[in-house]
This record gives sequence, structure tokens and C-alpha cells, in this order.
Amino acid sequence: MYPDLFPWLRLEQTPGVGAGTARKLLTAFGLPEQIFACSFERLATEVGPRIAKALLQTPSSNLLALAEKTQEWCQQPNNHVLTLADASYPPALLEIPDPPIVLYVKGRLDLLSSRGIGVVGSRHATAQGIRNAEEFSETLSHAGLTISSGLAAGIDAAAHQGALRGMASTVAVIGTGADIVYPARNRELAHAIADCGCIVSEYSLGTPAVASNFRRRNRIISGLALGVLVIEAAAQSGSLITARMAAEQGREVFAIPGSIHSPLAKGCHQLIKQGAKLVESAQDILEELQLTAPTNNVGPGSVRENDLFHEGLSNDVLLAKIAFDPMPLDTLALASGLDMGYLNAQLLNLELAGQIEALPGGLYRRLA
Repeated sequence: MYPDLFPWLRLEQTPGVGAGTARKLLTAFGLPEQIFACSFERLATEVGPRIAKALLQTPSSNLLALAEKTQEWCQQPNNHVLTLADASYPPALLEIPDPPIVLYVKGRLDLLSSRGIGVVGSRHATAQGIRNAEEFSETLSHAGLTISSGLAAGIDAAAHQGALRGMASTVAVIGTGADIVYPARNRELAHAIADCGCIVSEYSLGTPAVASNFRRRNRIISGLALGVLVIEAAAQSGSLITARMAAEQGREVFAIPGSIHSPLAKGCHQLIKQGAKLVESAQDILEELQLTAPTNNVGPGSVRENDLFHEGLSNDVLLAKIAFDPMPLDTLALASGLDMGYLNAQLLNLELAGQIEALPGGLYRRLA
């Protein structure tokens, strides 16, 4: 299925050859098989004698075993390996300074070429942060934006879950081999993403969890997206690395503000001071990107007026969409899929029941 894959794996696995050196070699000599056909002298001119010698070593038994394992993995349904030479390689990643030379993909390839937003934040998020991640991601997904995140605990997992309820689904960029689920608690979520979305890694099969790999994979989360939304991040959060990479890649950076007393708001406030766009609703992001939100959501996760009438659902369905932080009316309309007139009537009922509070400027927040 992938007859030309072995030279790419050999290049990827050569000691001392990182992504930058690999791209230098590809630029100088062409495809990997042409690199390995070069003389020691020609290679040494480009990358020095030590790496030239490593490139010309006879493939090891470990490399041959990895190649066989990778071929077998590729033959399983919805598993793919993409190289820089493939037509299906994500075009957005070709725009960043250091695109991976090989991508291991499990799930829907089409999502890697779709418009998207990266959503990242703390692994130790608050309940409100989890809620924000789910609701922003679901609304943006219904608006046609694929949500990319890192499958970590906290905000990442919530973003994936919200996006799966939307129409545009989600991409999980992981820091291990594509055959490993980390953290293990997200195994069920990973299976759901593989079925309905996409899991992608630049690391060869069997690569374990290593801290530096997770920092490096952040550039793919931002690289696939039009912009990155940061939800709850401490002052030294890894999410700030993703935001910095997004800015360096020419992507937009968005941040949700929080309490001045919350440690998990410090990172977001820092980003806003540095020029990130403060957002209070998903609509703020859509407007900044000059995208139009759908007026009627009909995909998974939407709640339409007829659903409430015909299925006899209670106001609890709408209440579950309302955050404890103030939310604009248009965001509630997007999240619920309700007609504006019917939505206003339901909000009034909830307000009279003491479950929500109407605030100046058309904002609402949950009380109970």
C-alpha cells in the first residue's frame, strides 16, 4: 500500500537527523531514495561527515521491524501515513517553518485540510473552564470549524468532546506514537475521535510519552488552524507555548479572560496584554475570522425548538447551555439552536424561576 514509505522511515530514524536536517537534505537532493543514493562526499558537504556516515549505514534490524510494523498498521482501516511528498499532506502545515516530514494519521484525512481552530488550556481546569471548552468547541464546530487540540486531560479533552457534538468534528494531535493512547484515562475519547474525527502524530509507532514531544507537537495544533483559543492557563503553562507558536506562524490568538484572583487566568491575561484578542463568546472568534455562524444547527449536539416541544424536554436542557460566566444572547442562540423569540421566552421563564440572571448588555449567567 505504501511502497515508497521505507526510505522516509529510514530518513526519519537516522540518528542525528531531525526535522530541520531532513528538510535540508530533501531540498538539496530530492526524495529520500535519492538522498540514500548519494556518495559520502556529497552528503558530508551538506550535513557534515558524522550525519553522512549515519545516513549510509546499513538499515538496522530495529528499523526493518519498525517498517514492517508500520506497513501492517497502514493496512488497518482508516490508518494512513503521509509524507511531505503526498498530495494529501495538510496544506496548512506546509506554511509553517518546520512541518513534520512524516505524519501518522488515524481517522478522517479530510479533517486535516479543513478550516479549524486550536483550543488549548490547563490540564487542571476548573469546572467552568471545562464548560467553556465544551461549549465554545461545540459552537465553533457547528459553525464549520474543525477543533484541533492535544488529547490531554482538562481543557483539551473537553474541547474534543464538545467538537464531537458539532458538525465539523475534531483533530487530536498527540505526542506519542499513533498506536498509543496517552493519558490512558482518555482511551474511550480517543476511540471516539478515531471513529468520527482524526488522530495525528509525527512520531513513529511505539514512541512512548516524552515531555519534550508534547511541547513540540503544539506547533502542529496551531499549524493546522486559523487561530488558537486559550482557555484557562497558568503563567507558565504549556498552552502559552502553543499561543506563541501560533503567533509565529501568523495565526490568530484568542484568550478568554477570568478572575484576577485565579492562577489559571494569569496566562490568558498575559496573552491579552501581549495582543491576543479577548473573547467572551464564540461569535467573537467567528467575527474576527470573518466567518458566518449558521442560524440553524441540525447536526449532532444541537437542540432545536421542535426537539424541545416534540420530545417534551424541560428547561434543564437550555439551562445546561448557560454558563456561570456572563454569556451574550447570540451565543446562547448558537449553542441551543433555538429560534430567538422562543429562546427569549425560555430565558424569561428561567429568570423568573431564579435559575439565571439577566445582565446589562444582553448578557445572561447561570445562578443554580
